[in-house]
Amino acid sequence: MTSGAESAGGTTLPRVRRFLATPRFARIASVLTFFLIWQFLVPLLPTRLIPTPARVVGFMWSEVLGDTLARTTVWEAFGISLGRLGTGLLVAFLIGVPLGLLMGVSRSAENFFHDFVVVGLAMPSLVWALLTGIWFGLGNAAPIVTVILAAVPFVVINTFEGVRNVPADLSDMARAYHVPRERAVRHVLLPSLMPFFFASLRYGLANGWKGLVLAEVFASTSGAGWNIKYWFDAHRAQGVIGYALFFVLFALLLERLVFQRLSRRVFRWRPETEQVPETDLLAGIVDEQAPAPALSGAAVGGSSELKEG
Repeated sequence: MTSGAESAGGTTLPRVRRFLATPRFARIASVLTFFLIWQFLVPLLPTRLIPTPARVVGFMWSEVLGDTLARTTVWEAFGISLGRLGTGLLVAFLIGVPLGLLMGVSRSAENFFHDFVVVGLAMPSLVWALLTGIWFGLGNAAPIVTVILAAVPFVVINTFEGVRNVPADLSDMARAYHVPRERAVRHVLLPSLMPFFFASLRYGLANGWKGLVLAEVFASTSGAGWNIKYWFDAHRAQGVIGYALFFVLFALLLERLVFQRLSRRVFRWRPETEQVPETDLLAGIVDEQAPAPALSGAAVGGSSELKEG
C-alpha cells in the first residue's frame, strides 16, 4: 500500500513540474498575478475612480445577462459593430487584393501607388474616424468607410509583398515545362501568397476594428464604440474597462476559433512540401512525359522579373 502511494506520488510530482515549466502555466500565472495586484492595490489608491476587478467582472456579467442602462445590450452592440466590420473588410479586400497584385507584377503601378499606400499605413485611425464623421455624419456610413480606409493599405502592402516573394525557381520550372498560366497561378502563386493573405487579414482586421470603434465613438449612435462613450459620459470606469475586456475576449476567441483552425486547414500541405523535393511540387500540374527544355533568357525568374519595367 505504501509503495503504491509512493509510486503515485513519484509519477505526479514530475508531471506537476513539467506543467509549471510550460508556456500555458506562465500565461495563466501572469494573468492571475495581474488581477491579484489590481485587486489589492486599488483600495490603497487615493481615488475611487479606478474600479476593482470584482466590480468590472460584475458589470460584465450584468451586460451578458442583458441587465444594462445603455440603449443596447453587449450582444446587440457587438452585432451592429461586427456587421459594419464585415462589410468594411469585404470592400477593403475587394480593393486591396487586386491593387496589391497589380503593384506586384507591374513596376509602373508600384511607382504610381507606392506613396499613397505608405501614407495610408502612417495615417492614424483617429484621423479617418474624425474625417468620415464630418463627411457622412451619424449613421452606418462613417464607421464602414473608416474600416475601409484603415484596412486597405495593410491588404495592399501584404499582397504586394506576397507577389514579390513568389519562389523564383518554381516560376522558372513552371515556365520551362510550359505550365498553363491558370495552373501556375493555382499551384505556385496562390500557395505562396497564402501566408501574406493571412497577414493582411489579421492586420486589416486589427486596424479596421480600432478604426471602427473610434468612428462609433465620434460618428454613430449605436455599436460597441457608442456604448463605451455612453459609460464614459456616465463616469462609470467599470463600463469602459469592461467593454475593453469584451474586446480582448472577442480577439482571443477570433484567433483561437477562426484563425488557428483556418490556418491549419489552408496550410495542411506544408509538412508534405518540406519533406519532398521542389520538383515534386509541380508533379500534379506538369505532364510527366513532357521533355524538359533548357531555360532561356526569357524564363521568368520571380515576381521582380514579372514587372513591366
